[in-house]
Amino acid sequence: MSVRLPVVVIVGRPNVGKSTLFNRIVGRRVAVVEDTPGITRDRLYAEATWNGKRFQLVDTGGILFGDDDPLVEQIKVQAEVALAEADFILFLVDCVDGLTPGDHDLADRLRSNKRPLIVLANKADNQNRKANAGEFYTLGIGDVMAISGLNGNGVADALDEIVADLPENQEDERPDEIRLAIVGRPNVGKSSLLNAFTGETRVIVSNIPGTTRDAIDTEIQYRGDTFRLIDTAGLRRRGKIQGTVEYYMAHRATQAVERCNCALVVVDGVDGLTDGDKRTCKLAHDEGKGLVIAVNKWDQKEPPDGRPRQASDAKREFLKTFRNETPEVSYAPVCFTSAIESAGLEPVLEQVKLAVESWNFRIGTGQLNRLIQDAVFDRPYQSKGRSLRIYYATQVSSRPPTFVLFCNDAEIMHFSYKRYLENQIRKQFPLPGTPIRVIPRTRTSKEQD
Repeated sequence: MSVRLPVVVIVGRPNVGKSTLFNRIVGRRVAVVEDTPGITRDRLYAEATWNGKRFQLVDTGGILFGDDDPLVEQIKVQAEVALAEADFILFLVDCVDGLTPGDHDLADRLRSNKRPLIVLANKADNQNRKANAGEFYTLGIGDVMAISGLNGNGVADALDEIVADLPENQEDERPDEIRLAIVGRPNVGKSSLLNAFTGETRVIVSNIPGTTRDAIDTEIQYRGDTFRLIDTAGLRRRGKIQGTVEYYMAHRATQAVERCNCALVVVDGVDGLTDGDKRTCKLAHDEGKGLVIAVNKWDQKEPPDGRPRQASDAKREFLKTFRNETPEVSYAPVCFTSAIESAGLEPVLEQVKLAVESWNFRIGTGQLNRLIQDAVFDRPYQSKGRSLRIYYATQVSSRPPTFVLFCNDAEIMHFSYKRYLENQIRKQFPLPGTPIRVIPRTRTSKEQD
């Protein structure tokens, strides 16, 4: 049983403090905050609780009308889509800037909206600024409350007003969701793929690298399963971005991988496999997550998966390169997609489902021990004149499948022999899309008894 939470949406001009207020209400740093207009460009969702009432809080990109920024129109659309699902609207304005034409323009757009609305005059950090809040009553669209998202003044009173007007939570039946993080280098088409999956413009798509700066959650249904899609900022090497907005983007992407079941690594089919793609795959592998590769923009070479297959040499060549250059993640299925044509999407979701099933895999102890003993018999192992003996094997966990091998001396087992045992497990149980862990452990004298 899951719950449909009421939705509270924060809207306002750029740089009025929406992300700061968002983080204040949620109680942790979720939105990227920097003193640069337009940092938040997508809808950002997080659950919040006040007076025992849970709700979904939505941060939106700053809204401007008539600006030359090529993203402004898309930011406006994002906010309008968010407003369509809102149960309560927080219209944030700035006590320092005072009333601006942009505030009037946005108020005119919101005037016909029938949802409850409150005007929050932000940055009211002293009595003079609080006094300035009164001028926003001239907007004529709702009550005005002076707050400071930075230090929290007035936020509690505003939340009291908000939750009092929210509808009750609605329970609905939904299966366990599959959390899929869409990750990859900047500008490989992650947001375009997410929009193709959802069939709506949920996140901004632009040919400007780095457009998506936060991790965005979106739910879709596919053949009875619920997928939570997490679109992320592009990953770059951290040494080059420390202390910048991109540092926080990379941090968000890493956090998205940490909380997912499976990572969908998006690769640019035109550029081919790059070192950045390999690092992204390694991130998912090291975190022990399921892994599926989506080679996007494949329509620029030949029909993607899900279309009549013509020339397949290019696919075979990519697969050969991928397996040779990333042997550590050779278990990952590879799908060829085109976000612009919405092609190859179903094969991706099918492979993700298989990867999550593999990620949850368990094997009986007896069957595992027979498999390991047969593997050791076929290929005995010696190091420095000592023979490796494996007395007992057990699966200690799933997510990913993790096996502990009790042996006479764990230190003599070379990583290549661990890889051999992993391959023997996969020979009987392919487990596509998930890493597996094989951990040798020296059996103590007590355990031998």
